[in-house]
This record gives sequence, structure tokens and C-alpha cells, in this order.
Amino acid sequence: MNSVQLRPKERSKFRITLGKFVYTNKRRIEWFFDSKKYSRTIQEDLLSYTAFKHQTILMRQLQDVDMWYQHNKVINLKIAIKKLSGITIQPGETFSYWKLIGRPTKNKGYVDGMVLFYGTFTKGIGGGLCQLSNLIYWATLHTPLTVTERHRHSFDVFPDSRRTQPFGSGATCSYNYLDLQIKNETNEPYQLYLTVTDTHLVGEWRTTTPTLHTYHVYEKNHMISPAYWGGYLRHNTIFRKKYNRQKQLVADEFITENHAIMMYEPLLENTNN
Repeated sequence: MNSVQLRPKERSKFRITLGKFVYTNKRRIEWFFDSKKYSRTIQEDLLSYTAFKHQTILMRQLQDVDMWYQHNKVINLKIAIKKLSGITIQPGETFSYWKLIGRPTKNKGYVDGMVLFYGTFTKGIGGGLCQLSNLIYWATLHTPLTVTERHRHSFDVFPDSRRTQPFGSGATCSYNYLDLQIKNETNEPYQLYLTVTDTHLVGEWRTTTPTLHTYHVYEKNHMISPAYWGGYLRHNTIFRKKYNRQKQLVADEFITENHAIMMYEPLLENTNN
């Protein structure tokens, strides 16, 4: 990607507000008129087999971030997963993160949490739900489900302290125009099951038969380059290896590429280890 395209654009509050209004309503029109069949059915009984399971820690001490953001994030996550846990995607159906969750509002119990905003962070109702979209995206990459819409983070805000996944392996979200959509192009239903424990957000995809393949998601071509306007840019590509039941490699697939503006000095990553 040309670095000129990554340079932050100065926008007024009016321009940002107008843009959100336009894109939010554009999405609503799309949901109403497009030909997709969206998943709606929440099934309480779990399907028989786990296709992939993953968990992420709830309380992260981020540089210069008060811990109340983390506590409020947990409140928001518990509300959101009530709309998602048990959702079953039948063959041919599409999962839409925001169509199922809806707009986070105070009336629904959501509280202020951390929202990433143009390379920094601020507070906003429903903040912290990106942890949920990140987990669902990562889990989906380990299944035969197809990600049809995903948005990457434009800014790399915090150093890689205790990061266990490759840079750029998440999915940012913002109601409702930055959505995460997943289509079931297999012949079996897939069910998303989510829980919040005392320490972790836990998610898994379940299905009706044992899975035929396992996946290893990894990065290539990770690099940090200087930006011509100052600071640094971070880049990589995400791939996954696909193995059959005999643990034989059957495919090595390109998933996506990531480019982000770093909001910290690169060497800070090493000083926190």
C-alpha cells in the first residue's frame, strides 16, 4: 500500500459526525434490501463438536490507561454476548456482528468504555467491544467459515506487551458501518458459544460433526518502516496453513494484509518485555 494513503486525514467534528450518519444509514439500507440471508436463530442446546476454542484475558494493564476502562469493558461484553452466544449460522446464512448486537446504548445497560479514535483513545458508550469482534474473527480463521467483511485497525496504539497473536489478526468494529460478517459456505450449521469468566472472554465455534481440518494462522513479511511525515508504519501479511486429519499440509492460504500507523516508538515494545 502507498504510504500516502495511510497518512492521517484532518477532519472536523462536523465532518466526522456527518460521515457516521451517512455510513450508519447506508448500512441500515443494506441490511434491509440486500439479498443476504442473515442468521437470527439462537439455539440454547450446544452442537455436538467444538471446531475451535479460544480465550483472551479481560484485564490488561495498558500504558497510560486507567483500569476503570477494563472493568467497564467487562460490563459491556456481558451484555453483548447475550445477543450472540448460541447464534447458529445455517449453510448459506451470514453472521452480522452489529445486526445481532444492535446499537450499544445506556438504555440497554452499556457504560462508557475505551474507544480507539484516530490514533488515541477516548471514552464512549459500549467501548471495549472490539475485544469480542477480535476473538470471533480469530476463531473464525480456524474454521472453514468465510469472512466476507472485516476491517483492520488503522492505528497501532499500544506496544505488543504479552501479545500472543500476530499483529493485525483482529477485527475492529464501530456501530454499524465497521461490521464483521461471516458466511457459512459449508454443508453444516456452525454455532457460536461465548462466555465471560472471572478472568477471560471465551469463545468457540461448534458444529455437528468432527472437523476435517485444523488451521495454523501466522504472519509473514512483518516490517516497520519510517513514515515520510514522521513516525513509523507497521506492515505484515496473515496466512494460514490447513492440515487434514493425518496432519498433512493441504493448503497454505493468504488471508489479509495489514498496514497501520504506529503511535509509539518501536523500541518501546522491547522495553516492556
